[in-house]
Amino acid sequence: VQLQASGGGLVQAGGSLRLSCAASGRSFRSYTVAWFRQAPGKEREFVGNIMWGNSVTRYADSVKGRFAISRDNAKYMAYLQMNSLKPEDSAVYYCAAQFIGTDYSSEKNYHYWGQGTQVTVSS
Repeated sequence: VQLQASGGGLVQAGGSLRLSCAASGRSFRSYTVAWFRQAPGKEREFVGNIMWGNSVTRYADSVKGRFAISRDNAKYMAYLQMNSLKPEDSAVYYCAAQFIGTDYSSEKNYHYWGQGTQVTVSS
């Protein structure tokens, strides 16, 4: 499975962006998909994920209530809707798929990764 994240850009604080994650391969439908982000000088951190079967979502506390993850299995796509953006949300955002493990917030437990898309939020 190959993943490609897109939709990043420059936005003012309080604004919105929607990131997309395009996947190749039918197996995408059976994978949990996650979004991570990495700001300069910081470790990559979990943003949220969406389960493959029931589309249940989980979010990091820092984005809960502002971000929403969805997926369209028919189109092999996943999305990250980001609202009420803050300067501290600025980072490179990555989509990942195929969760293997027990800790859904650990990047080590995702097998496939996209290349990342830059999000910059100005104050």
